[in-house]
Amino acid sequence: MTIERIDSAGRASAIVIHNGTVYLSGRVAEDPEADIQEQTRSTLARVDELLNKAGTNKEHVLSATIYLRDIANHFALMNEVWNDWVVDGHQPARACVEAHMARPALLVEISVVAAMPQ
Repeated sequence: MTIERIDSAGRASAIVIHNGTVYLSGRVAEDPEADIQEQTRSTLARVDELLNKAGTNKEHVLSATIYLRDIANHFALMNEVWNDWVVDGHQPARACVEAHMARPALLVEISVVAAMPQ
């Protein structure tokens, strides 16, 4: 059984690949002071970067988990950006929950699981 770990640090790997499946650790925005839509755009851009680094892309995302600091006020705004990012016909399974974030300025964190292309 081969497990490939990419960009590993003390407590986690940014990417883990096993048996044709790519697991990304949670990603957050580059600028935590930005509004929810810009944080979502930035976070998804970082997801794209890691997917590319792993050898896959958003068309192969199987599932996504989205954590929002304030689901009541940010769900619709985040979805506007999400809907522009997701590829029609390749929508992943998705969960979206409200969560306490690691830093108060963070409004969104996204983690995805993707398949490697055949």
